[in-house]
Amino acid sequence: MIGRRHSGAEKGEPPRPAAGTSAPDRTPMRLLSRARPHSESTAPPSARVRSDMTRGTVVVIGAGPYGLSAAAHLIRTGVTVRAFGEPMESWAHHMPTGMLLRSRWDASHIADPNHALGLGSYETASGHERATPVPLERFVDYGRWYQEHAVPGLERRRVAHVSPDPHGFRVELDDGEIFRAERVVVAAGIVPFAWRPPQFADLPPELVSHTVEHDDLGVFEGRRVAVLGGGQSALESAALLSEAGAEAEVLVRKRDIRWLPDEDDATDDPRLLYYANRKIALGGPRSAWLPAWPGLFRRLPYRVHERLVYHFTSPRGAGWLRPRLTRVPITTGRSVDSASPRGDELMLKLDDGSTREIDHLLLATGYRVDLTRYAFLAPELVGRVRTRNGSPVLTNGLESSVPGLHFLGAPATRTFGPVNNFVCGTWASARELTRAVAGGRAPRAGFSW
Repeated sequence: MIGRRHSGAEKGEPPRPAAGTSAPDRTPMRLLSRARPHSESTAPPSARVRSDMTRGTVVVIGAGPYGLSAAAHLIRTGVTVRAFGEPMESWAHHMPTGMLLRSRWDASHIADPNHALGLGSYETASGHERATPVPLERFVDYGRWYQEHAVPGLERRRVAHVSPDPHGFRVELDDGEIFRAERVVVAAGIVPFAWRPPQFADLPPELVSHTVEHDDLGVFEGRRVAVLGGGQSALESAALLSEAGAEAEVLVRKRDIRWLPDEDDATDDPRLLYYANRKIALGGPRSAWLPAWPGLFRRLPYRVHERLVYHFTSPRGAGWLRPRLTRVPITTGRSVDSASPRGDELMLKLDDGSTREIDHLLLATGYRVDLTRYAFLAPELVGRVRTRNGSPVLTNGLESSVPGLHFLGAPATRTFGPVNNFVCGTWASARELTRAVAGGRAPRAGFSW
């Protein structure tokens, strides 16, 4: 049992050709994105400044599954693309070593226009046998393999600043290069959106951190760690902590842990009824058709979007985690009322009056989209984007209220549905975007595969 418990009174209860590419920079994106951009007048002499406007140029920011798939589709249709980012950076540096993907194998393919770069093709080319669940390190390597084949001109530089321009957008890179583009596609991931509940905001990182800040939970060996949350991230982090020699406990606000069904023979049922569920692994055989069709989801009344998104993305844990949690206490139906530092320790007071004395609190509290946290977007640009609860309101092509500014991945969830939170959503988003940009040259938009 973690820490020392003190019982109190019970109180109840988210191409440009490779010629300009520089060497990879592994500095975390969240640090680089905060760097103050150079203006045209103060750019260093070595900076390459371009004031010309290439008509039709599309800039893709981000090189995870959504950015790579979007760039690959656009390139395939002949669009002039400049894609920026370190391939699979968030997956490699903001998820813990030893993690396994919650998504099923069938739902873990990055969309490519020729259907030739799926996870199975990578495993064959690399000499791997199929692994289920998919290990994180394999998926990261798969994403980099995909990039080499589909987006070879990826520029491993950072976009430091994007601002409005009379002809589109003014884009500034961290090395001082400035150019203009007609469209900007933001596929920058969820790392900036990590949610830290207000009661923990002022506590030092030595005592409280978010799961997104760790790629190796082995640093907590021999320490008492409470994990706050009841979804996959919380449960898998607790398992990894325990396996690394930490004394872990999971604190869950809900009264029960919700577990995903195990993969069984039903998912291989050839009947059409099971097809969507097999491809996206969201919902059941019947309900999966709704998130699998983002275009249909968008046409539903907006007032029902929130409820449906929560239904499909509410915290759940994969069934294969259960045997790994037998030595981890899970306390449900309790929330943390307060957290107070006591020297090198942290005292938690729960809503039933009981307490925990721990060495560290790990927040597995998810993500909340807030476009202002994309530090590379100029405030005057973000201010022109119509939003609801921090998320952009999007139209055809995942385009925001600012013409030419598109958002992929989690920011698209409240308009195009929960599939945008998962790799399987790359199929629909890449097609939808490309159709808006390239018109008739684009593949048919529709389902998420």
